[in-house]
Amino acid sequence: MMTSKLTKKDFNSIFIRSLSCPFSFGYEKQENMAYAYAMIPALKKIYADNKKGMSEALKRHLAFFNITNQCNTFCLGMSIAMEEEAAANEDFDANIINNTKVALMGPLSGIGDSLFWGTFKILATSIGTVYSLKGSVLGPILYWLAYNIPAFACRIGLFHAGYGSGTKFLTDAKTKSAMNKLMKGATILGLFIIGAMTASIVSVNIPVKISDGKNVQTISELINGIIPQLTSLLIFAGTYFAIVNKKISANRMIIIFTVVALFGAYFGVLA
Repeated sequence: MMTSKLTKKDFNSIFIRSLSCPFSFGYEKQENMAYAYAMIPALKKIYADNKKGMSEALKRHLAFFNITNQCNTFCLGMSIAMEEEAAANEDFDANIINNTKVALMGPLSGIGDSLFWGTFKILATSIGTVYSLKGSVLGPILYWLAYNIPAFACRIGLFHAGYGSGTKFLTDAKTKSAMNKLMKGATILGLFIIGAMTASIVSVNIPVKISDGKNVQTISELINGIIPQLTSLLIFAGTYFAIVNKKISANRMIIIFTVVALFGAYFGVLA
């Protein structure tokens, strides 16, 4: 692994830019613009003499990204380390950068949401509320401190851990010739996460009843009895095909699903 071209000032700039994720949130690709914006200081240094590489890297980081905001710095640190490797090594497969981001989104968000939304925010609100009910100005101040001190400590720690882990991990991977296994593993994990999200988020209920003379069941019950969540899988596969292969925009797909859902509910085909 080559020596980093980035200075402490660059890392500070990236860290500050990472705070923009809650304020640059799009429905289609969610935190992607803020993530790419945070990566710019690093990419400018890494690809200083390679405009094509800089352009490809920016496009790479405009892919879908969504994670608990306080945990995004770990992914940024890993991405920086991997971009440095991609710039220095022509044989490096850049696809692993986004595959790794996808693999990290689920696990880190699961931990981050539990800690910050389910623990720290409730504790901070409790502390702030006690003082606020007494009319003390300490209420909002203590709330802000109780929530943001652990949040910023986590951001800073994860940033350094992500970059350090990424650098060490890539060095070890090169030494052990494990890069192909890493890419394959990250891809498989990403697919597992996407599959789990599809099964839990995409829900299709077809209440039309069919009977064999003795038993009555809905079409959804029949399909799920054969292959659970098959309808959800087919909806996901059709949506992916339409967006990727037919270049239909996500907003247009939302309109199509809305119209289909309304007509389906009206005629009793969907519920």
